[in-house]
Amino acid sequence: MHELFTVLPPGEAFASFGRGCSPIERSEIVPLEAALGRVLFDDVRAAETLPAFARSTMDGYAVRAADTHGASESSPAYLRLVDDVPTGVVPQRRVGVREAVRTHTGAMLPPGADAVVMVEDTNLHGSATSSGQAEVEVLDSAPPGDNVLAIGEDVVAGAVAVPAGRRLRAADLGGLAALGVTRVTVRARPRIAILSTGDEVVPAGATPGPAQVRDVNATTVAAVVVQAGGVPVACGIARDDAAEIEYALRGAVEDADAVVLSAGSSVSVRDLTAEVVARLGSPGVLVHGIAIKPGKPTVLAICDGTPIVGLPGNPASALVVAWRIVRPLVRLLGGERVDDDGLGDERELSAILDVPLPSRPGREEFVPCTLARDAGGGLHATPVFGASNLIFTLVRADALIAVPLDRSGVAAGERVRVIVP
Repeated sequence: MHELFTVLPPGEAFASFGRGCSPIERSEIVPLEAALGRVLFDDVRAAETLPAFARSTMDGYAVRAADTHGASESSPAYLRLVDDVPTGVVPQRRVGVREAVRTHTGAMLPPGADAVVMVEDTNLHGSATSSGQAEVEVLDSAPPGDNVLAIGEDVVAGAVAVPAGRRLRAADLGGLAALGVTRVTVRARPRIAILSTGDEVVPAGATPGPAQVRDVNATTVAAVVVQAGGVPVACGIARDDAAEIEYALRGAVEDADAVVLSAGSSVSVRDLTAEVVARLGSPGVLVHGIAIKPGKPTVLAICDGTPIVGLPGNPASALVVAWRIVRPLVRLLGGERVDDDGLGDERELSAILDVPLPSRPGREEFVPCTLARDAGGGLHATPVFGASNLIFTLVRADALIAVPLDRSGVAAGERVRVIVP
């Protein structure tokens, strides 16, 4: 195996990798109340039009807009109050010339009316209970459609209400409920096998011996998989032995939609990942090394249709690459729309850098940082420096400063792009 490899920019690496990955085709039907965060399998089309009837968006008076034309506080319009329509009641009286009907938020607009004057823009004179005696003084004009929801303004029957590939949010569930949808077809969650390697690695629940460390990456990668909408499948720890790693990988491939393994992806003489993965199927290794810090020695492969990601063993490196590569992979396999470069769903902020940040051009760098606001509300980022094998560097951080490929450093006081994974 070559000691040196050619690295690709992360976006280009993911694009090459992602082109060979396809969403899983398994689906399941779930009740609406269990669908939050799931990915919709098919478009949901509206079976009915919403609103089904024109209705008021304010408490006030339903009127003919023409009867309020030019009304103002100095020159009000006067309309006869002829009815009161509560919510949930079908109006029985048509609004005639220079007439008004008291209406309420959500109430059906009576026939003949085409606008609603807010109660704040009116004065009521006379007795509202005495027929023919009450009069509404209108202090502002109401154009046609003012304070009215028109039929079909929300959604029209037959239109796509929620598109396939959408990770369902609270608003989406509300919209589906409004249409009477109580069960939806969603993509099955992709199963992601997680395998750790290394003679020095022991399970998190074990007591490490001399020169041993607990397995951090299995836990952090599993958390990233869950956040992305997948199901982590624990595959344990394999020793630094080619035959053992290959046996474990073949079992993982059989049981999952993708495989993520950590450690064994550096360029040391003990690196077995790429050569073992290359034997698992075609086309094999697509990328060995990406221009990212931390996380350069990353392997991306597709073996007979199964994506495989080899992460660096250092915990911070593994977690950054899991965020940058594994997360969009899980979303892609889960049927979500993913940008070619794998970015697009992260929460981005802009902050002022408090101290100088050195960097090397030619690599995308992610630097842990803390965030704080100054007295004026401005957001400031302060780097948290630490080696890539220190997980608590990330534990102490609030976010990651994203340094572009072409920058050789960032000066204090500059604005930086901050990612909150």
